[in-house]
Amino acid sequence: MKHNRLVNILFLAPTVFAFLMIIIVPFFFGIYYSLTDWNGVSPNVNFIGIRNFAKLVSAPDFLHSFLITMTFTVINVVLVNVVSFFLSLLVTSELRFRNFYRAGFFVPYLIGGIVLGYIWQFIFNSIFVEMGSSLAIGILKVSFLSRPETVIWAMSAVNTWQYAGYIMLIYVASIQSIPASLMEAAQVDGAGFFRRVFNILIPMMANAFTISLFLTLTTSFKQFDTNFTLTNGGPATRFLEAPVKASQLLAMNIFNTATANRMAEAQAKAVVLFVALVVVALIQVSINKKQEVEM
Repeated sequence: MKHNRLVNILFLAPTVFAFLMIIIVPFFFGIYYSLTDWNGVSPNVNFIGIRNFAKLVSAPDFLHSFLITMTFTVINVVLVNVVSFFLSLLVTSELRFRNFYRAGFFVPYLIGGIVLGYIWQFIFNSIFVEMGSSLAIGILKVSFLSRPETVIWAMSAVNTWQYAGYIMLIYVASIQSIPASLMEAAQVDGAGFFRRVFNILIPMMANAFTISLFLTLTTSFKQFDTNFTLTNGGPATRFLEAPVKASQLLAMNIFNTATANRMAEAQAKAVVLFVALVVVALIQVSINKKQEVEM
């Protein structure tokens, strides 16, 4: 017994050590630096308490980025999961070449966010605009990325195109775990397709919805690479009578603050992002878990 315990400890030690050095220790150092005036250059670091956090309350760029991130998250969670669910119904039906469609829907997820952003930037700024000019479609004549009122929707559409195929696989696995005899019995009893979906399929997929909503929620909150290459935070707009970037999500706002050598302030924003993400994720998971029990 002691020998097995020692072997287990030796096997776990490298992973635990890496976890401590890469996650836990930097996390607590980050909290400490958020309470200082650290600029990333000067070796002198002074403790200033919660002054960095107090500044965020009156910082228009941070407040706008926080609100935009929340808006983007809500839109993204709804779009990705609705599209993924319908795709999963499609590829688990009797449709011919359904395995080919599964692979095709998943392929966009394999494209890196940096490359994806540049590809869709070209599509929005060149292809759609040219189509609008050639076909006299007014809504396409001006790029969706250049308008503050549409840029978040454009980013959400791109993220849905990339991420829906991955979430689809989770729903497909959940659908395939449901006994076919159950659906067949409901069909024999006269239940139509939509009734079977809403009364049998969705309740029995509750666990898959919990996982998928959690993944899309956390991914949306932390979105950076596509935001950076697709819009770079633009276009410009005004918020609280101050100029701000219309599509600058919170992760990108933290990055821009850090590159301006305001490291302590950037770390304070990162702490706020972490707390907000944890709170929202815990609320989402607890609500979904209750739904699982009720179902």
